[in-house]
Amino acid sequence: MTFLRSTGLAAAGLLAFLGLWEAAPRLDLVNPAFLPPPSTLPAAFLKEIAGGAWPTAVVESLSHYVVGLGLGAGMGIALGTLSGMFRPFESVTAWIVRLLRPIPGLAWVPFAIIWFGVQPAAAVFIIAIGVFWIVFFATQGAVRGVDRDLLEVAEAFGFRSAWARLTKILLPAATPGILVGLRTALGQAWMAVVAAEIFGVPGIGARMMQASSLLSTDIVVVYMLTMAALYGLFDTGFVALQNFLLRWRA
Repeated sequence: MTFLRSTGLAAAGLLAFLGLWEAAPRLDLVNPAFLPPPSTLPAAFLKEIAGGAWPTAVVESLSHYVVGLGLGAGMGIALGTLSGMFRPFESVTAWIVRLLRPIPGLAWVPFAIIWFGVQPAAAVFIIAIGVFWIVFFATQGAVRGVDRDLLEVAEAFGFRSAWARLTKILLPAATPGILVGLRTALGQAWMAVVAAEIFGVPGIGARMMQASSLLSTDIVVVYMLTMAALYGLFDTGFVALQNFLLRWRA
């Protein structure tokens, strides 16, 4: 009953939101050119599909997203693990991290264009930068937070090499924390997709900029909802994977 009640309240809230959204432009409270009513979105969506723009943009953005997420997350896990395991490595990189961490992904766009041109590689670079720091700090904290008693027990059983400690103790124990960072990175990567594509790299971001320049705000909203739906699919799949990997905690 609690689940049905919460689901019903959520549905009621969504319907109320859509009703207010629909009413605002139709009652001339907002210019429809600036905020299209939701009832116009299905037609805009079908038009984008019929013209081939939607599937093309989605496939291109997905390719940037997956590669950028993989590179950024991979580097974040690798360097975060090193930093969490070895204090000297953390000390050597401490000021480099403090220098580079505050720089937002958008600030790297000029360099991405200079280094890679207006090419998919530039978009992948921006996305990877946005993902890297989230995963790096999540991994570093998770590895650093592993109970030191576990390491002492591992050494007592003969796991004395750094590789043995990493594969048998640190990574298994740190996996829950690393997965939390990766889940956060899934959303951050989608935010970075638009920033990575607005300067001309083909994809959802570029298509949104084209539509906004023509005041086709219904198309802009279609692609905003597309990103929300894609993120929802990725997040749902990731949660299923997370539950599978951490089934030992149940």
